[in-house]
Amino acid sequence: MSLMNTIGLTCPIVQAPMAGGATTPELIAAVSNSGGLGSLGAGMTAPEVINTQINQIRRLTSRPFGVNLMVLSAAESTTLDTPMPDWLQAYYSDNAIDIDLPDNPAHLFSQQLQVLLDNPVAVASFTFGIINEQQVKALQDVGTKVVGTVNHPIEACAWADIGADAVCVQGMEAGGHRGGWLAASEQDPLGLLTLISQTQAITDIPLIAAGGIMTGKAIKAVQQAGVELAQLGTAFLTTNESGISPTYKNALLQVANSDYTDTDSGVTRLTRLFSGKLARGLVNDYLQTYAKYDCLYDNNTLPPYPQLNAMTKPMRANASKLGDAEHLSLWAGQGVRLVQAESVQSLMQRLLNELNA
Repeated sequence: MSLMNTIGLTCPIVQAPMAGGATTPELIAAVSNSGGLGSLGAGMTAPEVINTQINQIRRLTSRPFGVNLMVLSAAESTTLDTPMPDWLQAYYSDNAIDIDLPDNPAHLFSQQLQVLLDNPVAVASFTFGIINEQQVKALQDVGTKVVGTVNHPIEACAWADIGADAVCVQGMEAGGHRGGWLAASEQDPLGLLTLISQTQAITDIPLIAAGGIMTGKAIKAVQQAGVELAQLGTAFLTTNESGISPTYKNALLQVANSDYTDTDSGVTRLTRLFSGKLARGLVNDYLQTYAKYDCLYDNNTLPPYPQLNAMTKPMRANASKLGDAEHLSLWAGQGVRLVQAESVQSLMQRLLNELNA
């Protein structure tokens, strides 16, 4: 049976589970009601809020939807012991921004996972690491399909070995954080089609493709490459139902509406400067000003994730309050020029029309 039928979808579209408030219950439900898989990005969310959001989504749709968590150890979630970089501290001082750091940089993964065992959803997906075989079985025992996120074929094999139902192969074109965990996936990031072919060569686990997919034609292309479902994230950021700030949304639409030039190849960039973990977003003043500290393939000079993420949160909160796009993490994939201001229903219908043409 195909993955689409196993999950109960009527179209091969997965809405990427973007954390940080982008994936509202309304957005998720609209995708699921259109036959795709809506997904809640819950990795940065308190367990009790995850439970509330699951119930909110259920009130808006009877269709399958998923929840995504970030796999962090208890030590990673509770340790904030790395000194703040001098350049970041100087930025706060120069701009009179209060530095109010949390006691813990992230929520406990074990508590978040327990929510999915107590209040099961159709799909549970995971980024930044891998769970164990017992956890996979516990989720499957309550009727949940398990999906791992990978940036390297070896990571896909690891998920297959513990009985996962599928993996999402995330190419370097994708916006936001890279979901894999092995150093090999960071040293030489693979493009989506290369990642698909190399993964298929060593495992037969069902694949979901992510990275730069913005159109029905692109969905067809990855299906022809042997992928069952296509995951789109950036395309949903500028929908009416998206939860991102107007400043963020406008920045994305400005890129889409701007003219191509000979020098705009750097519209997006992989960076560690916001969180300590590689992620792709729009280039802005923050990334340009502190570029010399951005060690893409050797992170020894920056605090690790999620510590740096906690350290830059006051800057991002202040920028959001001021409508300052130059100091926000504007996560976006390489297909960002194709975003449109529209409803989820309009986007889904357009994708399906292209897919079926």
